[in-house]
Amino acid sequence: MTLPAIRVAELPEAGALAQVIADAFFDLVVCHWLVPDPVERRRVLQPDFEILVEHGIRQGTVHTTDALDAVAVWFSDAPEGIGEIRDYDARLAAAVAPHTARFTQLDDVMHESHPTGRPHEYLALLAVKPGLQSAGIGSALLKVRHDHLDAEGIPAYLEASSQRSRSLYLRNGYVEVGKPLAAPDGPDEIMYPLWREPVRS
Repeated sequence: MTLPAIRVAELPEAGALAQVIADAFFDLVVCHWLVPDPVERRRVLQPDFEILVEHGIRQGTVHTTDALDAVAVWFSDAPEGIGEIRDYDARLAAAVAPHTARFTQLDDVMHESHPTGRPHEYLALLAVKPGLQSAGIGSALLKVRHDHLDAEGIPAYLEASSQRSRSLYLRNGYVEVGKPLAAPDGPDEIMYPLWREPVRS
């Protein structure tokens, strides 16, 4: 398979890219915990992810393909990871109600575990459309940003959301930092914090 070209995403593409993430993440343990009912999960995931993709396009770096079948959302130097999103609480409630409490709990868990004290890039989301996974597209998305981070000497942080994605990141230079994140009153392992030091040429 020939890997697609990677480019910067544009704001009108946020909804389609959020749908790619929702489809790719639908069966994750953390998403089952957030919204146990599959019909409700299908309804709320896309608008929730659209908030983050839009913010990434405006305030971070979002890469995709011309076919909009893969996406990576990066943020720089925000202590809590993604920085302040205008009207976030109201937008989140509008997107995910009546499941807002669990989404807020997850935000708190991720915020509390986010590393501080050293500037770094945060990979908030990386997803490839189901059916195209395991073909190298995720690694291609990572390489585009890693090349920039290596040139600038900037480390990266993320939370892998499955053992499969954890393995992908470990193959791309990340190492585990700290214990897996646990859901409040839920599974003991829903995400795996990982860190990557820049590669010096």
